[in-house]
Amino acid sequence: MSAWLSVTKAVLPYVSDIISVAVPVFTRRKGNTEESQIQILQQQVAELQGASLQNAGDIKALAEQLSAALPLLEREVQGVDAKLARASLLCGVGVGIAILALVVSFMALLFK
Repeated sequence: MSAWLSVTKAVLPYVSDIISVAVPVFTRRKGNTEESQIQILQQQVAELQGASLQNAGDIKALAEQLSAALPLLEREVQGVDAKLARASLLCGVGVGIAILALVVSFMALLFK
């Protein structure tokens, strides 16, 4: 329960920013004449085109960042795999030494 409370406290200051970004900022329909409605529709289309172009640019930038980050992540994964292989080898050696010590101590008890 306290985890949800801490998450809520961390997110709360940013709620107004999130809402202001999520609310559409496009032109509202205000006008009774057909000509004013056509102008408003043209303005809304222009705003939508601008927003879609901005989104396309943002998506392209994110794709470039992702393509730059993937090789770094792959190298890190290879390094972690190598460390895991060494740890597994050391663990196997440790288990082998423990079994050998157990056998030696059991033989010492038998021949004493």
